Formats: sequence, C-alpha cells, structure tokens
Amino acid sequence: MPDEPKTAEKGAEGAAARAERRRRNAESRRRWRTRRREKERAARAERPPREPLPGKPHGPGRAKTRQGVVVSAKPDKTIAVRIDITRQHREYKKIVRGSSTLHVHDERNEAHEGDTVRVVETRPLSRTKRWRLVEILERAR
Repeated sequence: MPDEPKTAEKGAEGAAARAERRRRNAESRRRWRTRRREKERAARAERPPREPLPGKPHGPGRAKTRQGVVVSAKPDKTIAVRIDITRQHREYKKIVRGSSTLHVHDERNEAHEGDTVRVVETRPLSRTKRWRLVEILERAR
C-alpha cells in the first residue's frame, strides 16, 4: 500500500512514524535556523554601524519636535498650534495636505496668533497638553 497518503497510517506504528517524521523535520528546521542566524551575525559584523538619517532628529529616548502656526492664544499659558503636513499619495502620486492641532504649554504667554513656533514633546501637562513651546521662529505681522 505505498500509494496511500501518509495520513492513512493507523495504530501505534502510524503514530510512531508520525513522531519520527516530526522529529526529523524539527531537527532540519533547527539546523536551518542556526545556519541562518550565523550568516546574519556575520553580515551584521561586516557592515558599518548605521548613522542617523539627516533631518530625522527623533529617536528612542529623544523628544519629537514639530513646527507650526499658532491658531489660538486665548487660554492662559496655552496655545493651539496647527501642524500642516504635505505628502505624496503612495499610489496616485497626488499631493495630499493634512493638518493636526496640538495644545502647547507657553509658560510666559509670549506667542500670539499667526506666529510660527517650534514645539517639543513633553510629559502630559493637562488632559490635552503634551507639548511645550521651544522658540518663536517668526512673529505674525
């Protein structure tokens, strides 16, 4: 009965054959994974360490920075900053514009509507404020 599929094995000898086949497959996979890991380690040791990309100052343990326009400065020590984002659509290549609004802590109430500012990520200061004013780049006219 060599034409029958492997699943047709019955009884204790079938279970033993399956167990043996599984063991051989597991050994083969283990050898393959070990060889692959060794190759990856060798390749990693050969190539030089990666340098941080220019224009990408954010990394692990470093706060994000954003630049935007103040749209509201009415609350005390708080400003609302609009961050405009323009990017190209992946498939259609059309320029897609979007924006998000951040609530920013302004300790000295020095920013006014229309100013262009740089903000940095910080710990939560209130329910909505997670950003802090770093500098005013350009004053509104």
